[in-house]
Amino acid sequence: MRLILALILPLATFSFALGLTLPLISFEKLYFFQETPSLIQVVSGLDREGDRALAILVGCFSILFPAIKLVLLHMVALGGRGHFLTLLGAVSKWSMMDVMVVALVVFAAKSSGLATAMTQPGLWFYAFATVSTAIAALLCRNR
Repeated sequence: MRLILALILPLATFSFALGLTLPLISFEKLYFFQETPSLIQVVSGLDREGDRALAILVGCFSILFPAIKLVLLHMVALGGRGHFLTLLGAVSKWSMMDVMVVALVVFAAKSSGLATAMTQPGLWFYAFATVSTAIAALLCRNR
């Protein structure tokens, strides 16, 4: 199990970083305009547009909580137990919220009829990071 953790945690961390910075979705509007925002650009765009509360909400559930979960997983894998496992359990409860947020954005774009949405590599790296951190958390709890 230690070998699996040693492989999956660096991959999850690398994938998470790529998932934050690479384009998540390609929006094509009226066949002329195309946007390919990354998750960081989505959050900063919400803030710029005046939706600060939504930017904070999306930023917390899609960037902050998954980053904290990754840090806690690394600490537990390096030998930290007790308090770190308790914190990991609390943060893990919110770990799938980020996937739901992205799914809602894709659904809203497709159902509006004004834009088509296609997934980009950032979404797949982000999804891999989410799944691999869930597996790593399960392995850490079972050690």
